[in-house]
Amino acid sequence: MVNNNIQRQYFEREPAKRVFASELREVKVQFKGSEDEKSPSYVLLPTGERANRIFIVGSMTEKNRRGDQNTFYTARISDPTGIFSVNAGNYQPEAMEQISRIEPPAFVAVVGKPNLYETQDGAKRVSVRVESINEVDAETRMLWMLDTAEQTLERLKVINDTGDGRAAIEEYGNLPHSFRKVVYDALAQMKI
Repeated sequence: MVNNNIQRQYFEREPAKRVFASELREVKVQFKGSEDEKSPSYVLLPTGERANRIFIVGSMTEKNRRGDQNTFYTARISDPTGIFSVNAGNYQPEAMEQISRIEPPAFVAVVGKPNLYETQDGAKRVSVRVESINEVDAETRMLWMLDTAEQTLERLKVINDTGDGRAAIEEYGNLPHSFRKVVYDALAQMKI
């Protein structure tokens, strides 16, 4: 017998934001969406948008397996603007399996959660906890570059019109406006 009074909760994942490495490297703000214990954690991108998940495509230049019992992988992925640090551990078994099969150098597409942490010297860094990673071709990388450039410029176009945009300007000062040049330089490197 089915109890019609039981309400099913469906959790919808937030869409992953496309972001260049140079922008993610500048993130200095991480916060919870609400005071609820299960509320998602966000980073505030300098171009004025909050991101719970990100989508990146680049060249995996290095990967390392660490630990014996608590195995995890770290990898470096580069796009034309810089380097992403990504990792997957025992809590992401599918992502760990996916990373283990990829041999650098290789183009990869990654969906993951950005995490802001502080180093021993007090600097703030961002790493990405991998949810999925797959090998892709050069055309996919090119399409990601174009989409990421377009979305970055769109965020900058409305940065003064949104609460997150105004918060980014308050937090990062003049930095957000420098990303227009970053986008154009990245596209120039790709000969687009």
